[in-house]
Formats: sequence, structure tokens, C-alpha cells
Amino acid sequence: MNRMPARALAVTRPIILGLTVLNLLYAVSILCLLCASFFIEGWPWKPLGFDLATMDPRVPLGMRAIMLVGIVGAAIVHTILRRLLAIVDSVRGGEAFILPNAQRLSAIAWSVLAIELLRLAVLAITKFASIPGKMDGLSPTPWLAVLLLFVLSGVFTHGARMRTDLEGTI
Repeated sequence: MNRMPARALAVTRPIILGLTVLNLLYAVSILCLLCASFFIEGWPWKPLGFDLATMDPRVPLGMRAIMLVGIVGAAIVHTILRRLLAIVDSVRGGEAFILPNAQRLSAIAWSVLAIELLRLAVLAITKFASIPGKMDGLSPTPWLAVLLLFVLSGVFTHGARMRTDLEGTI
């Protein structure tokens, strides 16, 4: 293996582990905020400085729903990071084109699709609950990333089959 990709793989592992820790802290923080929202008097207008007279009564429900979506999103990101770490470990061990990596890539693709659908759900919640702020609508980039991941999964499946066929002929 070339020295540069080997170094990149060596650096990738601790980065993924660090992102996993940050993601868990993110999920715990949102869960704490969600729980606190039920016990803080005047939530959300007092802590966030909303004007109670102009605030839609659906805002608290909408904000709690967005927090739940955030927790679900963190769980999905956790599974993505675990699968990505497994792929990095197998590639570092010299086993890139194996069927489990193809399956991991496919699962990552489905997970990224789920995250994008969660983002659309947040957009819908903000519209429904009239939550102040601006969130933009559709972007083609995440959808292209999902397609790319499904294609890569197919490439890895084909590569794993070719490797199995090659090993069978030797």
C-alpha cells in the first residue's frame, strides 16, 4: 500500500472515534434539553427570548419534535460512524473488496437517505409550528451523495465477487 493512503487511514480511525464521542455528547445534550423543556417554567419563550404575544402556540411542540428528530438523527449518525470505522479497519487490514464492506456501504447509503428525510421532516415541522428562523429547502448535494453511496456499494459488491472468483481459480 502506498504510504500516503496508509497515513490517511491511520489518521481516519482516531477522527472517526472522536466524531463518535462528539455525536454521543450531542445526543445526550439534546436529550437533556428535551427533558428540561418539560420542567422550565415559560419554556421556550423565557429562555430563548421569544415574544409570547406573537409566538404561535405550536412552537413548544414543534421545538420538542425537532429535538426528537435530532436524537434520532444522532442515533443514525452513530451507526454510520460504526460502519465507517469497520470499513476503515478492514481496508487497513488489506481487505477492501469484501462483501461485508459492500453491505456496510449500502447500510450507510440508507442511513444518509434517512438523515435527509429527517431534515425534510424538520423543515415541515418548522413550517407547521411557525418556528422563527430560516431553514432553506432542497439541496441536490445530499441526494447525490446517497446515489453515490449506492453506486459505491454496487462497485464493492462486484469487486468482492471478482475477488472471490479470482481466489477460486488459484
